[in-house]
Amino acid sequence: MRAPAHTSPSASPPGANDWACKPTAAHPRPVVLVHGTFADMSNSWQAISPLLKNNGYCVFALNYGSYAGSGAIGVYGTGEIRNSAQELNVFVDKVLAATGAAEVDIVGHSQGGMMPRYYLKFLGGAAEVHTLVGLSPSNHGTTVDGIGLLARFFPGGEQFTGALCPACEEQIVGSAFLAELNSGGDTVPGVEYTVIQTRYDQVVTPYTSAFLSGANVKNVLLQNQCILDLGDHLSMPYDHIVGADVLTALDPAHPRGFFCTPIAPTAGG
Repeated sequence: MRAPAHTSPSASPPGANDWACKPTAAHPRPVVLVHGTFADMSNSWQAISPLLKNNGYCVFALNYGSYAGSGAIGVYGTGEIRNSAQELNVFVDKVLAATGAAEVDIVGHSQGGMMPRYYLKFLGGAAEVHTLVGLSPSNHGTTVDGIGLLARFFPGGEQFTGALCPACEEQIVGSAFLAELNSGGDTVPGVEYTVIQTRYDQVVTPYTSAFLSGANVKNVLLQNQCILDLGDHLSMPYDHIVGADVLTALDPAHPRGFFCTPIAPTAGG
């Protein structure tokens, strides 16, 4: 699983957004993929989207969070997180209407693993979501340095920081948004949560801040599964062990194995 050199931000990743797809009895819930800050659906899901499709899932992905014209140059996930959660709400309703499913599962990376929790907690999403899988999610915030490092990896990202990136400010440890999101507990009843994190995350710091507390939570540290995995924040969606963990989280009755092989940071493997 390798990160793409270049993709079109508006293009659906392979296997995603087939609006004629109908879930099967084996996989009755469509999977919605949610990218992170400065990213888009195409550059985030070139590996996991076809992996899910090839394993029998209906897969859907969206771009969200354009702010101050950022979407015009392919930079998404910068707008106010509450507004992004509402965009996700509308998109999930569209997926449910198209597929006839009662619920979806969500897989999100970085902000995309945290933002859906607002939808679950405050916008009625708990009634429409069975499982949330977060890949290095910013659940309890990060530092200004972490956000700055992330911006440098995306073309145009550094143009949309500070006041031009409300989502950046809202993901800083101690923000009013995070206080609201995490008040009263990390989770809501009726939803299963899996967090998959790497010890080498340089964006969500400390890396342990990604983890959630709750009876319906499974926290997975990649290096406890494979010490050779040196994957970092950006490589998460392109890490074959992460892919196996995602499939297991979505279908725990059929856990997936993997080979413990060296995985480099950023590039995935």
